[in-house]
Amino acid sequence: MSGAVEARLAELGLTLPDVVPPLAAYQPAVRSGAYVFTAGQLPLVDGQLPLTGKVGAEVTAEEATELAQRCALNGLAAVKSVVGDLDRVVRVVKVTGFVASAPDFTGQPGVLNGASELLGAVLGEAGVHARSAVGVAVLPLDAPVEVELQVEIGAEQQV
Repeated sequence: MSGAVEARLAELGLTLPDVVPPLAAYQPAVRSGAYVFTAGQLPLVDGQLPLTGKVGAEVTAEEATELAQRCALNGLAAVKSVVGDLDRVVRVVKVTGFVASAPDFTGQPGVLNGASELLGAVLGEAGVHARSAVGVAVLPLDAPVEVELQVEIGAEQQV
């Protein structure tokens, strides 16, 4: 099922990827009431990390910003896997992002703008959210960035 949100993705030159399979004992996303919570999404592309390492060392802030966009796109795919249609997204409530950072790197908020701006471009006002940007020592698979979403979902529309 594809609707206005996926049409907007196409306008932006983006394609919703397949859901990234879990790398451990968890689900990519779960629904509780009107909310969907995603697991932390790595910037995997076809099952591979395009870059590894610390932001501010092996990975530039600009590269990490693009990786954060990919994390958000993977997060939208996880949300769709639970609700079937991204047009049901009422609002992205919260984004939490983790940036594997070199000791002197302090640009975590700028990196996470990649995810935030993508969500805004794709979902419009519904993509505006609260956010945390956290610097960490290391992430799974030596990923530079990880993003999780909390999304409010509206009622299923009857046809």
